[in-house]
Amino acid sequence: MQKNNRNKLINELLKSSDEKFNDEELMHMLLEQKLSTDLSENNKRSSLGQRASDSVAKFAGSWAFIFTFLGGMAIWMVLNIVLDTDAFDVYPFILLNLVLSCVAAVQAPFIMMSQNRQEVKDRARAENDYQINLKNELVIDDLHKKLDAVIENQKKIIEALSRADIINMNAKGK
Repeated sequence: MQKNNRNKLINELLKSSDEKFNDEELMHMLLEQKLSTDLSENNKRSSLGQRASDSVAKFAGSWAFIFTFLGGMAIWMVLNIVLDTDAFDVYPFILLNLVLSCVAAVQAPFIMMSQNRQEVKDRARAENDYQINLKNELVIDDLHKKLDAVIENQKKIIEALSRADIINMNAKGK
């Protein structure tokens, strides 16, 4: 929504710039327009499923998950080996393989959803950075032109002062 308003404003400024505004007025209007956006606002508006996928992906990609998972598997195997004939999952651990497959099958879509959300966030961040960089480029270009004009004016002033000094010296010498 904010992007559409911004684009509309920029288009209106460009259409009316030739008729109503000089470069300085356009530059001030550009400087007054805030381009950066707080991307963390998008996270606050995410759904329960999106937040869950982010949480699962964050935990599943951590050392805590790896150590917990390895510990759980070790306990499962040791417990079933110790229980021997009363074990609920005897040696080839078929039930453990089923549990591992189910965990992988459920975990993969959560991670994919989280990656897709991260891609959207990255795209928004890149667009935001591009707009800010473009604005900065325009401002720097304008400042460069103004600085060139100041330097040119200084040269003219120095030349005028030099001519005035020469005239004064000639007047004193006569």
